[in-house]
Amino acid sequence: MREPDREIDELASAVIGAAIEVHRVLGPGFLESVYEEALAVELELRGIEFERQKSVHLDYKGHSIGEGRLDLFVKDRLVVELKAVDTMAPIHTAQIMSYLKALDLPLGLLINFKVSLLKHGIKRVILSPNLGDLGALAVQSSRRDSNAKTPRNEETEKLGGSNRR
Repeated sequence: MREPDREIDELASAVIGAAIEVHRVLGPGFLESVYEEALAVELELRGIEFERQKSVHLDYKGHSIGEGRLDLFVKDRLVVELKAVDTMAPIHTAQIMSYLKALDLPLGLLINFKVSLLKHGIKRVILSPNLGDLGALAVQSSRRDSNAKTPRNEETEKLGGSNRR
């Protein structure tokens, strides 16, 4: 596993821009499937390669145990999971972290469209070996204040760690 490079960061920014356009046009009141369809249209319009509902083969200790499905897999490098929920739960972050581990990818986007301003519904999830047992770092895109109390920061404090990102 590795840290996201410049190319994947730019790709993530392009996907976020497309998601913002979808949210600007549709607003926050639809089901996840509507946003997936609209984001697929927007990505096509922008010439960004992606696969919808990409099947991911899962192994456990060398044994096939099933498969997962990615909402969007962009340019074979970026996992994008979409939600339309009142509140993001830790399981949503765990889901994307699991996909990143299975695919050995450093970055995924978790986008919740059921918010009044989309920047409050976007999380960049970074899978990093530098975090030890924590394994992943979910960064709220809209939050730049490293001293802000977020569930992630509070959890880190309980573990005796730092709030720095």
